[in-house]
Amino acid sequence: MIEYVKGELTELTPAYAVVEAAGVGYGLNITLNTYTAVQGKKDVRLYAFEAIREDTYTLYGFATKEEREIFLMLITVSGVGANTARMILSEMTPVELCGVISSGNEKMLKTVKGIGLRTAQRIIVDLRDKIAALGMADGMPAEVGQAAEPVNKEVKDEAVGALTMLGFAPAPSAKVVIAILKEQPALPVEQVVKLALKQIK
Repeated sequence: MIEYVKGELTELTPAYAVVEAAGVGYGLNITLNTYTAVQGKKDVRLYAFEAIREDTYTLYGFATKEEREIFLMLITVSGVGANTARMILSEMTPVELCGVISSGNEKMLKTVKGIGLRTAQRIIVDLRDKIAALGMADGMPAEVGQAAEPVNKEVKDEAVGALTMLGFAPAPSAKVVIAILKEQPALPVEQVVKLALKQIK
């Protein structure tokens, strides 16, 4: 079992990171929270989860043990796979998600792509007690501040690339991203992707 990968961050997108350790490049699927945490860093440590199936071997990476722990809880819920759990943790921070679950806010969970009412209710019922034990639902952080960087083609392309890696078609993804950037041109990539996840049908 791989506990974590520590090394040089050689490639980074909002949905994927490559960490070189001992001459080996490890490709890890990441959440937007982890992307924000490691952005701009040269050396990183990502806590790993290995998804092993007959035909695939996929690594997921997390900036904190807490985020990985919540991810592992999410995938124990019927109807929630690894990609859905990653999408949930790309729309909310671990603390925000804990607050949503502990307060029984199924409406907020339903805003995540692929989460219907029944799945949202299952997540709340199955995880509420476990979340309470973590003690992470006591406070809800302020929203991440918007960067005051000018919008450029790089932001659009990176956001569309991230959405494509999450399983959405490029054309509708681009349409939504462009609309978001027209309204809020100063948004950083991770915020654009978060908004797009709520709007893509």
